[in-house]
Amino acid sequence: MSKTEYIDEIKEIRQIMEKSTKFLSLSGLSGILAGIYALVGAYLAYRITYNADHIIYDDIRSGDLLKLVIIAGSVFFLALATGIILSVRKANREGANIWTKSAKRLIFNFSIPLATGGVFILLLYLRGYFGLIAPAALVFYGLALINAGNFTFSDIRYIGIINILLGLITGFIPSYGLVTWAFGFGVLHIVYGIIMYLKYEKE
Repeated sequence: MSKTEYIDEIKEIRQIMEKSTKFLSLSGLSGILAGIYALVGAYLAYRITYNADHIIYDDIRSGDLLKLVIIAGSVFFLALATGIILSVRKANREGANIWTKSAKRLIFNFSIPLATGGVFILLLYLRGYFGLIAPAALVFYGLALINAGNFTFSDIRYIGIINILLGLITGFIPSYGLVTWAFGFGVLHIVYGIIMYLKYEKE
């Protein structure tokens, strides 16, 4: 066996091992669309927040506050649904099983920091620390991505690190929370999606 053949065989073995331990059906296109959803949501939130004649967060019964909740929920639902649909489509195209042990590990390890962050953000809201909500969302989402990076494409960790840094910076300048939120959840997802598509999916 020549040196080239030996290297190719090692690469093939590595790919087989990686497929058995990591969930590789994430779609780059889903990241792009999730980013677009987030940017649209941020724009709508901006229109509501800065056109309001009162401080929205101080009035829990505010109709504007309900609109913000609906926008955030819609963005999350659309991003999640798109990710699932496109990942299933990618797996079927590649003849792979979507519901593997690696997929379960990915969901579990991604959900722990995300759920913890959700509860923490709720506590911040109830305690009146509204300026820390956007930073907390970015930090915990970044931690979730880093955690998930052990069970899918490792590139996702870089997005997690950047989101954490954005969250910490936003903690010092909370007035820019919506801007950093739009960049972290919107622009970064689009950039990541494009990179993933070009790197792993484009034929």
